[in-house]
Amino acid sequence: MQRKSYIIPRLSAMMFFQYFTLGTWFATLGFILSKHGLSSIIGTAYSIGGIAAIISPIVIGMISDRFFPSQKMLALVNIAGGILLWFLPEQIYTKNDNAFLWIMFLYMLCYNPTYSLTNNISFYNVKDTVKAFPIIRVCGTIGFIVASAVVGILGYSGSPVALQIGAIVSVLLGLYSFTLPNTPAPAKGKPLSIRDILCLDALQLLKNRYYLVFIVCTTVLFLDHATYMSFASVFLGDAGVKDVSSVMSIGQFSEVIFMLLLPFFYRRLGFKWMFLVGMIAWVLRMSLFAFSAPEGLVSLMYIGIALHGLCWDFFFVSGYLYTDEVADEKIKGQAQGLIIMLTQGIGMFVGSYFAGKLFNNTVTKTGVASLNQWQTFWVYPAIVAFIVAVFFFFFFKYKRGSSLNDGFINEEKRIGA
Repeated sequence: MQRKSYIIPRLSAMMFFQYFTLGTWFATLGFILSKHGLSSIIGTAYSIGGIAAIISPIVIGMISDRFFPSQKMLALVNIAGGILLWFLPEQIYTKNDNAFLWIMFLYMLCYNPTYSLTNNISFYNVKDTVKAFPIIRVCGTIGFIVASAVVGILGYSGSPVALQIGAIVSVLLGLYSFTLPNTPAPAKGKPLSIRDILCLDALQLLKNRYYLVFIVCTTVLFLDHATYMSFASVFLGDAGVKDVSSVMSIGQFSEVIFMLLLPFFYRRLGFKWMFLVGMIAWVLRMSLFAFSAPEGLVSLMYIGIALHGLCWDFFFVSGYLYTDEVADEKIKGQAQGLIIMLTQGIGMFVGSYFAGKLFNNTVTKTGVASLNQWQTFWVYPAIVAFIVAVFFFFFFKYKRGSSLNDGFINEEKRIGA
């Protein structure tokens, strides 16, 4: 039997290395591809992650929920993902873009289920999740930060080697996952329901016009998030930033700080004003990028990256909490699945696709010569965020609910879901 004193450190290590794997390459993949003559597929490379986010819950999610203990499933997807990740650099070096995209798609099919698997393992094996889970989950963000810093310090920000570092860590984490405490399949023996898989019951939430406004704004604003994740590293590289990976990790430091401050701001602002602060932060971030581009004002670019905590936590993370409050008890799980499918899936896919098209049509030069073109590129997502914020301000209403008023801390564990 596992000693309780070791559970939290072991689960924290699991979360740390799970996000460390992603942190080695996710924020700088666009920069890596641009450095090796594959700029034209950056948008596609990120958009296929969106497709995988739609498919994974249906295929691998169904298998892990009903047939395999979570720790064994986590081990298998990490080992398989690590093997796939290892072969990606060769496709970059040989400029085999089709093979790269197919392998990346398969890898993301493996990685996407790890979000729910690591949460399942944590919730099942920790007695006091309210106190313990935030500590465990924040180790994931720290892992992402450390990975970005390590890759940057080693000089691999624009190198495919970063992917192989992630591959090695992924396989080692897979082996480690076999030693994690047993976490039985949560839905073992339950009948398979198409309504559950496709989140059909959660669609009733859209009958609430204010929630419909929220979900439309969330999905549209994810276009900006996809643009940022796909091309911010490329922008920094053209502006002359050397250690792109470490600079991008500034956003994760910000995310940790504002994640911990969410309960404080919720009690004082409520959902509507938190959402609006997040939207305004998106307008400001994209405007800073556009304003700083022609003169290469790197300090303003850093401020734009540091706004990540407000951009992500105040809108998207708060959105998970808002969804949990308005959803009926019977469909809370489906409701969270629906919002993830619409954002991480459809929003990421559409956003990355159009961001790729915009990039290919506007940023036709490289290095310093491209900075004026980057200004045009960032103006478009700034306009999108501004329109979303104005629309949301006039059409969304929220009456503070009793469930979060009575104890916001009880919902904090859902922040990492």
